[in-house]
Amino acid sequence: MERLTAVLETIRNILEKLAWGPATVALLLGTGLYFTVRTRFFQLAKIRLWSKQTLGRILKGDKTKNGGLSAFQSACTALAATLGTGNIAGVATALASGGPGALFWMWLSALIGTMTAFAENVLAGLYQGRDRAGRPIGGAMFYIEKGLHSRGLALLFSFLCVCGSLGMGNMAQANSVAAVMEDSFSVPPGVTGAVTAALVAFAMLGGVGRIGRITERLVPVMALGYAAGAAAIILARLQSLPAVLALIVQEALNFRAGLGGVAGYGVAKALRIGVSRGVCSNEAGLGSSVMANSAAGMTPVQQGMWGVFEVAVDTLFMCMLTGLAILCSGAYCPAQYARVLGTPAFQQLPNGAALTAEAFRQVFGPLGGVFVALSLMLFAFSTLLGWSYYGSLAAEYLAGSRGQRVYKICFVVLVLVGSTAQLELVWGLADAFNGLMALPNLLALICLSPQVLKETRRALREDF
Repeated sequence: MERLTAVLETIRNILEKLAWGPATVALLLGTGLYFTVRTRFFQLAKIRLWSKQTLGRILKGDKTKNGGLSAFQSACTALAATLGTGNIAGVATALASGGPGALFWMWLSALIGTMTAFAENVLAGLYQGRDRAGRPIGGAMFYIEKGLHSRGLALLFSFLCVCGSLGMGNMAQANSVAAVMEDSFSVPPGVTGAVTAALVAFAMLGGVGRIGRITERLVPVMALGYAAGAAAIILARLQSLPAVLALIVQEALNFRAGLGGVAGYGVAKALRIGVSRGVCSNEAGLGSSVMANSAAGMTPVQQGMWGVFEVAVDTLFMCMLTGLAILCSGAYCPAQYARVLGTPAFQQLPNGAALTAEAFRQVFGPLGGVFVALSLMLFAFSTLLGWSYYGSLAAEYLAGSRGQRVYKICFVVLVLVGSTAQLELVWGLADAFNGLMALPNLLALICLSPQVLKETRRALREDF
């Protein structure tokens, strides 16, 4: 057993280096930068257009359906998967491990990543498929097969998607829900797991339509509620905001090690951690969120605009609020964390969700910790719903309707397993699978980029 664990640990380390190594980070940034430049900074130059086509439609209450979901429902399903524990715990971990400069690179990579999300959504719109009921479906596997003419690479992407959905999209999230309920409300993990599994099964049995109806009610409430809490912290410590913003920029561009040369975060570490955490949160480049957007049956460039909107909401807005709230609250001292980085003492400092909860407690007292616990629970549950759809679609692509049925059973069972077990090794492997999804997807984006650019120019000339 120990030998097997050691082998799996070695495999995990290799896969993690391949999935989130410097080459992958450079490829993610390079792809987004390429589409940013070739579309003449679409995300900034056309901000009025894409915000009108997305946020404007939400505010008008437009719920027109061209497929299985309305555009708003599909966006909420995509956001359900991306607005997860990364927005609460992931940002705090990036701060603790990479310093304040990591936030700068997280935001910059998200600004560039909006165009990666745009491109993959445009391709998903160009290469839409249909399910057995005739409803529109799409995903990276469809444009990899039909655009690149590589069935094998499409199957590889689908396999990695299934693995990632069962690990980081399922067990890690279920465990987060169970841990929060036990720590904050003394609910046994087994009870939490059973209730969560039942709720997930109910949603999955109703297909994408039921998932869409649940997420369109859940996502706005949880996102706006958490955003209001984080904004309240920033307003309560408004006098510290200018110094916090200056610190973020200084540490992102400071080539001296650490703070004033005392200890070493460094630019390279801040950049790597900031980019990887940002991508883990908003999924730009992974090819996953396009599956939800494709269910709305939008035109390719309309779907691309929703991709821009989702990355902006997830990282440029939600992650930004978390990072600023932690720094403004005073719960995180950069010099203190930098001094013990890489030593056993680092493990004794608040990190992840605990650091975010401490920031809320600094302003709201004990209720702040309860608020973060409830937010984390809702965010993790929404991620379960979003990834249940992604994995289900990938399983159907791999093995047809029978494969999809088996997947759904496995997904519900693993919610129970994840709620009650310690699965650090499995989570590490699943995180690596999640990152590896980006490689075939980015290859397709680069090879099919002329089609993205051609369709964008046509739509801007004729449709808008």
